[in-house]
Amino acid sequence: MIASLLSPALLLAGLSATPSTPDPALPFTTWKLKNGLQVILHEDHRVPMVAVDVWVHVGSGDEVPGKSGFAHLFEHMMFQGSEHVKEDQHFAVLREVGASMINGTTNFDRTNYFEVVPANQLEAALWLESDRLGFLLSHVNQESLKNQRDVVRNERRQRVDNVPYGSSRMAQFAALYPEGHPFRYQVIGKHEDIEGAVLDDVKAFFRTWYAPANVTLALAGDVDEATARALVDKWFGALLSPPRPVKRPFPVVALQKNERLEIKDRFAKLARLQWTWHGAAQYSPDDPDLGVVGDALGADGWGRLYRRLVVDEQLAQAVYAGPSGMNATGQFSIAVTLKPGSDPARVEQIVRDEVVRLLAEGPSADEVRRSIVDTETNILFSLDDLLGRAERLQEMNHYTGDAGGLPAYLARVRACTPPSAQAAARRWLAKPRVLVVTVPESAPATAPTSAPKGGAQ
Repeated sequence: MIASLLSPALLLAGLSATPSTPDPALPFTTWKLKNGLQVILHEDHRVPMVAVDVWVHVGSGDEVPGKSGFAHLFEHMMFQGSEHVKEDQHFAVLREVGASMINGTTNFDRTNYFEVVPANQLEAALWLESDRLGFLLSHVNQESLKNQRDVVRNERRQRVDNVPYGSSRMAQFAALYPEGHPFRYQVIGKHEDIEGAVLDDVKAFFRTWYAPANVTLALAGDVDEATARALVDKWFGALLSPPRPVKRPFPVVALQKNERLEIKDRFAKLARLQWTWHGAAQYSPDDPDLGVVGDALGADGWGRLYRRLVVDEQLAQAVYAGPSGMNATGQFSIAVTLKPGSDPARVEQIVRDEVVRLLAEGPSADEVRRSIVDTETNILFSLDDLLGRAERLQEMNHYTGDAGGLPAYLARVRACTPPSAQAAARRWLAKPRVLVVTVPESAPATAPTSAPKGGAQ
């Protein structure tokens, strides 16, 4: 199948536009191997580099109770070595062939593995990726599992337990999602679940989720289709695959009332207030409009809360507002980091007033226009490099089922209006929310304030 991904960003990338299209085209080709592995290819022969980007369609949102953090733990296991790659040699081999940007990440929805290699070393990268996809289990042992359990638990300490606002984020998710929900303990998981992982868990997880039929491989850069097809078939075509796993029904939840939590944080030096609502799923119809709402409230320099809290009253040093979408649900958050000595109650009042005003009046036409420009600019920069293009193709493919879905998304962004953004805000921000108030451990407790009518705050 041949398709086109349209984006104004590629004007800067040097691709040409035709008179019949307002945006330059980023062409791609996609096909599937007999074992179900999907391939997406974007050719760009101007630089002799290729981005290799593997998405396994499993994330922490697919975990079951008692196994939190397992998707992320398994991401670490994938770098430990495989049948034909010695222990801890994955990075070393790639660096030896001149690779860069080597890493893997896990979120609620997927796990990805990527590297950018010189074009003449593409086969080395494909060999490495195919070896760990097809021959990991013969190498995995109790010692490597123990090692990575310790690494992941230490990562949790470094990123959650012993950093400012880490405990607040855990409290936020615990308030939003009930016990047993796969989002409750975030991607990192609980210490006891990570420590309790055993070798049989690793093997079962691999066999279920790391089937080639549940994997998409994106290549972006200096490789032609004939070469790509031959190399991918050589290294992945013989891998056996069970059917793509069936995902269990996702437990969508709703808050029944407003919640306010106060967290004493021994690492934080500044107070922070964060409001979070359940929100729209990634790339769902309300997603672009909630992006407009977030910009209207929190955009640096011109958002309403930024102007009032940072510029006019100088109560805060940072403001954020916006959506974060996942496969089947999402969140909308407003976070304000206060300046020393600022009155949290005053900040609460201002945020409440501005949210209620936006629900009542909607954003202005100028705010919508500026948000659309910002979104297009962010997409522009995301497509500057080869890996960014591979990731965008993967993202659209994963969330919309169409790797070429960006033009439709851009059209939807450009179609946002003050009434459509106001309607989305009313659908989501008039519902109950969680407010987490983080105060430095030595600071006095703050007095709770009443919620406005309609549950907007």
